Amino acid sequence: MSHKFEYFVVFAEMRTGSNLLETHLNDCDNICCFGEAFNPNFIGYPNYTDLLGVNEDERDRDPMQLLQAIRNHSPETAGFRFFHDHDPRILDTVLSDTLCAKIILTRNPLDSYVSWKIAQATDQWKLTNVAKRKEQNAEFNLQEFTKRLQHLQQFQHLLQRKLQKTGQTCFHISYADLKDLDIINGLAKFLGSQKPLLRLNKKLKPQNPQPLKAKVKNYSQMRSDLSTLDPFILTHTPNFEPRRGASVPRFIAAKESPLLFMPIPSGPAEPIITWLAELDSACRKDLKVNFSQSSLRKWKKQHTAHRSFTVLRHPVLRAHHAFCEKIIHPGENSDPRIRRHLEKNYGLVLPSLEARFSPEQHKDAFEAFLAFLKPNLNLQTNMPVDSHWASQSAIIAGFANFCLPDQMIREHQLQETLAILCAQLGIKAVPKFEASHDETLFWLDQIYDSGIEGAVQETYHRDYIMFGFDKWR
Repeated sequence: MSHKFEYFVVFAEMRTGSNLLETHLNDCDNICCFGEAFNPNFIGYPNYTDLLGVNEDERDRDPMQLLQAIRNHSPETAGFRFFHDHDPRILDTVLSDTLCAKIILTRNPLDSYVSWKIAQATDQWKLTNVAKRKEQNAEFNLQEFTKRLQHLQQFQHLLQRKLQKTGQTCFHISYADLKDLDIINGLAKFLGSQKPLLRLNKKLKPQNPQPLKAKVKNYSQMRSDLSTLDPFILTHTPNFEPRRGASVPRFIAAKESPLLFMPIPSGPAEPIITWLAELDSACRKDLKVNFSQSSLRKWKKQHTAHRSFTVLRHPVLRAHHAFCEKIIHPGENSDPRIRRHLEKNYGLVLPSLEARFSPEQHKDAFEAFLAFLKPNLNLQTNMPVDSHWASQSAIIAGFANFCLPDQMIREHQLQETLAILCAQLGIKAVPKFEASHDETLFWLDQIYDSGIEGAVQETYHRDYIMFGFDKWR
């Protein structure tokens, strides 16, 4: 029976024990590992000029040539070690290939960092003779360690997500497992070797077996610095809001000028659309709308010096605007389903259309809407998250699926920022931007207080942090 894998990759980092793991694999029956085959600084191992008939220049021109040579290597199952800074051109191919076995080797990041610092200081990266061991203490640097940790976490997240999306599994192994014969034999079996090892190769020796306290010069400082990190992400605010698409059909371009408006629902769209038409002395019907991704790409190619912008609105004002449009006013944007849901589950009380709506009633109704928003954004209701009250950070992240705006303008700075944007495009005759009268402001001014502000901040906590919003009043 043929084996399920044709080749393998060991995902690791410097000072995680990957040399020792390779030694063990090469001792296994029908397994062969070819070092760091795609290290940009050498091919396979330092001082090697070629690997499997492919030289370094050939690999750099076409890494797939070497990858194919490893895959076709016979009779053994061949593989290589891959670190986060190796040639990225092969990564997606390898991760997507179900005939490639994935091995992920990890080590405590702090132990790995200290080992790396000592190896840098001593220029000793392997040890086979203890008598020739060089000794040197490491000096901990928080900024350097944090940077390495971020690279490691990002790479691990990339690997995990890709394997999850493609329905693949991998063989996880830790630095401590490298001296466990049963685990090494389990890995060999995973790769298709039928003959277990009787003992582990002990040629490579641990270089720095002492505890961290004996290896780090500034150990006390290191402990203090590490206390500032947040390994369990205690400060993270969970975000269950669904991801959004780019909403390209909502984008609006000027008639002639290379300017594209990317509206955020429940924002100040109407006066901006009017201004955009006036920019070319046109009518609103002359603006270019209903884009598809294909037609928008074509527009961008035709307007090579184009600029795009979106407008951020204060979350209190935006939530209230959405409430008025979707809940109170029986217009085309209103949603009777949401209104019924609020009446049934959040105590929403709305007077009949003929009755007078007092500020007190308006405030009670708005607070019921705010009580609904937070669980709705966290997917805790059976109602979908409407774009009119989805967070602005989620909507802009959706834009990024196609293109990000050149400029994010705050609503109260529209006049001056639009003028600057036009100046960048060489547009000299810039119409004055005039905000239209928003009757919902009349109501909001009457009911706004610290309670409403607090409820909105709790609901749109991410927007407040991301965009630096302060209190509305």
